[in-house]
Amino acid sequence: MENEKPMNYEPALLDRVFKLSEKGTTVKREIVAGITTFIAMSYILFVNPTVLAAAGMNKGAVFVATALTAIVGCVAMAFIANYPLAVAPGLGSNAFFSYSVVIGMGIPWQTAIAGVFIASILFMLTTVFKVREAVINAIPASLKSAMAAGIGLFIAFTGLKQGGLVIGSKSSLVTITNWSTPTVWLTVFGLVAIGLMMSKKIPGAMFIGMAATAIVGVVAGLIKMPSSIVSTIPSLAPTFGASILNLNHIFSIQMLIVVLIFFLVAFFDTTGTVIGLAEQAGFIKDNHIPKEVGRALFADSTSMIAGSVFGSTPTACYVESSTGIAAGGRTGLTALTVAFMFGLSLFFSPLLTLVTSQVTAPVLIIVGSFMAKSLAKVNWSKFEEALPSFLIVLSMPLTYNISYGLAFGILAYPLTMFAAGRRKEVHPIMIAAAIIFFFLLFAMNALPSS
Repeated sequence: MENEKPMNYEPALLDRVFKLSEKGTTVKREIVAGITTFIAMSYILFVNPTVLAAAGMNKGAVFVATALTAIVGCVAMAFIANYPLAVAPGLGSNAFFSYSVVIGMGIPWQTAIAGVFIASILFMLTTVFKVREAVINAIPASLKSAMAAGIGLFIAFTGLKQGGLVIGSKSSLVTITNWSTPTVWLTVFGLVAIGLMMSKKIPGAMFIGMAATAIVGVVAGLIKMPSSIVSTIPSLAPTFGASILNLNHIFSIQMLIVVLIFFLVAFFDTTGTVIGLAEQAGFIKDNHIPKEVGRALFADSTSMIAGSVFGSTPTACYVESSTGIAAGGRTGLTALTVAFMFGLSLFFSPLLTLVTSQVTAPVLIIVGSFMAKSLAKVNWSKFEEALPSFLIVLSMPLTYNISYGLAFGILAYPLTMFAAGRRKEVHPIMIAAAIIFFFLLFAMNALPSS
């Protein structure tokens, strides 16, 4: 009974809006949880602009777009779902955007961001009309897990490449780095620092590791110190509305597959994360998913649309929300606190100059390791499922293209399942997807880059 007394003293409005007493929490606990979550995921403020800058986007504008997108997503999560989950542009989709779509396919970033807008509309429609279950059930569990793991390897390989740990080789395509390059050791320092802190379960390990790496870089003369720490908010003009203004450029075979990949990544990443975090928070009872999960997905789709207009890639519910949940966060007040912290961060854009590719590379590698754990969920004992899954995981980093990896796996799956005598287990949607991917794969290579 003693634990219930503080509930009576909570502000009436906050208690009524976020159901604090009902959830067994307090304002103080929720705010602490929100700050904890923000610290754990704040690295995206600096990683996202760095990744999207590779596509030619303005780094300052993307910094603002990242923060504003997170604010919209977290506020929506707070008031629509009342969940302690934080939303922001996700790692994985941004790497696909820059390195596969813009650099790999030669598609202008303005056209690619229009594809993100269309994918976000599709994501919203599937949420509103509750067709998620049909798509989720159609794609076998092994392939879903392989998609997550493949994207993780793709992200990790990108980090190794950007950090200079692997370099090109005429004889073997890639090889180990030249250790005489000073900036390489900056990447190594960051990787070791973050890895050790993550192992010790230190809250905000990735953010602290990035800060420490940047400081070491400045001290060693490898990174130039900015002239100021706080400044006015950068202009959003270079990216704002580009997705709407370039919708007339998305009608191509290439963009069709790009939109599909953006949609699938957002679809499965968000669904899986929301369900996993809801289970951690104790919201799932008797294997029954509460209606708030659907509201959480709606909140995320809202932020995805807003993000594409601001000038950022698809959003995701962050697994780092687990740190806030572990700190006691149980309501949308946690998410609202995260939104407030992102608002404050808008005034610290000069710090972007400290975040070089060597500073962000360790984060990409470690996030890749998080996603690789999905490999354990692949049914390796059944070759007809293992081979398509393996093709997805292998092809994404080696072709340096997430869409190719997905295409190879979906093409192989019906063939191996039919050969194994498991024809009845193949959903018609998977057969249709294989046919579509066959023609798209051919068309993508037959047509010149747009």
